[in-house]
Amino acid sequence: MALRTAALKPLRSTALPTRAFSTELPRITERRPNETGHGGRASDAGVKVALFGATGFLGRYVSSGLGSNGTLTYIGTRGDEFAYRHLRPHHELGRAKFSYYSSRDKQSMADIIADADIVINLIGKYYDTKALENTDSFPFLNYKVSTSVWEANVEVPKMIAELCTEMQVDNLIHVSSAAAGNVDSASEWARSKAAGEKEVLEAYPWATIVRPTQMFGHEDKLLNLFAKMAERFPVIPLVDGGHALTQPVYVDDVARTINRIVDDPEMFEGRRVDCFGPQDYSYAELAKFVYDITEQEPTLSDVPAEVVKYGANVLQYEGNPMLTPDMVDLWTEDYLPEMTAEKYAAQKQLGKVFTMKDLGVEATPIEKMAFKYLYRFRKGGHFILAEGYH
Repeated sequence: MALRTAALKPLRSTALPTRAFSTELPRITERRPNETGHGGRASDAGVKVALFGATGFLGRYVSSGLGSNGTLTYIGTRGDEFAYRHLRPHHELGRAKFSYYSSRDKQSMADIIADADIVINLIGKYYDTKALENTDSFPFLNYKVSTSVWEANVEVPKMIAELCTEMQVDNLIHVSSAAAGNVDSASEWARSKAAGEKEVLEAYPWATIVRPTQMFGHEDKLLNLFAKMAERFPVIPLVDGGHALTQPVYVDDVARTINRIVDDPEMFEGRRVDCFGPQDYSYAELAKFVYDITEQEPTLSDVPAEVVKYGANVLQYEGNPMLTPDMVDLWTEDYLPEMTAEKYAAQKQLGKVFTMKDLGVEATPIEKMAFKYLYRFRKGGHFILAEGYH
């Protein structure tokens, strides 16, 4: 029996594999104590993953994929039980451990990483978290920055990478952004993503960098943003006419890509994986696309970026801001992958930048998914168009 078990144990190789990746089965399908698992949720994948940023937009999809593959997951959270309870059903009982940590307490983060084979960092922020504090002079109140964009996107990833090096973690997956390719961006968020990526690679040179473009999905702040703005305002400003281009990628495609990296992490050590959708659009085209689905009828207005910032300066003080001045800066620039799909495909294997297609993930068209979560902005929902419901 021992000989048979040894024969089934997978061998690691530095050569590029030709097998197809799968998120339906874990990398190791027969590692459950005293029995053989069929793979998936009820099995033990033999891999331990520490996940930071699981409660975010991308994080919930990554968590679901890890749970579906039978991965033992240590999930770091800064909130209470209500902040992460939606993640519990992703995992079998006992296959996920939720631990509180502070991004300013290195030991609390080390405790989460301690037993992990792979660390995934999804932490990021597009606005400064602010809180009111008392002052001695009029108006006796002041907004102080609690957590800055720079801290979340640069200092925290750097700390995680340093811990991975100190604790000799096998693999680190750091999620950056396609916007990080523009180190001279007008957007502080884009510059911080570039700086964070640099700090991670300096601290942990073998890190796998994942660079998605803007992501769309049920909880996104892209298509939903246009629809929510139309609910509140009769006129929707298009920053500099909305001519800048973006190439949105479906959030679950990015999550599946990350889970396939977990499937064979050694192959991607020190490499980059770019994630992008099948087609680029201008922001003006996306706005018209959204309103064609929602049947909202706001007035689209060509407004210079500096003028849009007047409104953004007010909206940025919301708890979860709809728009910030830095977002306006970001929307004045193209948000695209580094190369075209043809140039990615024509690369030589040595030093190649991988794409989702290399990992067997086909990009989902935005037209296929958008209606599923934008129809709720219609008056009467989608039932208004069907006979017998009104």
